Amino acid sequence: MNVLNKSSRRMSPVHTIRFTAQTLRRWMSLYADNINESEQLLTDLDAAIGDADHGANMLRGMNAVAERLDDLALADLSGQLRLIATTLMSSVGGASGPLYGAFFLQMSHASLHKAELGLSDLTMALEAGVRGVVQLGKAAVGDKTMVDTFAAALQSLRSSCTHHEALPDALKACRKATQLAALGTIPMVARKGRASYLGERSAGTQDPGAVSAALLFESLSHSFVPLNPTRQPTAVSTVLL
Repeated sequence: MNVLNKSSRRMSPVHTIRFTAQTLRRWMSLYADNINESEQLLTDLDAAIGDADHGANMLRGMNAVAERLDDLALADLSGQLRLIATTLMSSVGGASGPLYGAFFLQMSHASLHKAELGLSDLTMALEAGVRGVVQLGKAAVGDKTMVDTFAAALQSLRSSCTHHEALPDALKACRKATQLAALGTIPMVARKGRASYLGERSAGTQDPGAVSAALLFESLSHSFVPLNPTRQPTAVSTVLL
């Protein structure tokens, strides 16, 4: 009975949802909106432990990406990711541009010749992106950086792969994991970046890079169009959302 139920879940419509080039464009549009809304928060966090420029830098970069959404539509999935990477590298100041650029560039390599990504393929592409960030920034989990958020995202997605979850459900769990990870940077003492110069005084504030990374996965989670967009949610689905 359990085997049959498990099989039916895998074959249900929600399990056929894939990450496509169109999903990527929605993701970037939503992320640009979230960065716009969170610019002041990111600035305030960075003012406490950094150079107070993370909000402005991310806003400039994501506005540049948003302005190229029509250009993105002309490329395949890998090409779109590569264009996002180069746009961020050329428009975002500080360390964020190269780091986010490396993330999307490595994702583009992992997505080469693929028109769509299921949960496993998307997880592998994100893993490649995170490796790019780690190799460039030399940060590890616990250093109070965006890597803390990225690591939580990968751990959540790997668990979802093991349990054969539908992609939207996996990303919903991932979103929650990254939000908790960003909050988890509050008591940490920074060991990398400008915040590390403060030593013990860096504790007590969220890392702005960890927060912008959490916003990235929040946007990704909301980038999937519902299967029945005109259907009114039931009481049960309202509670679960």
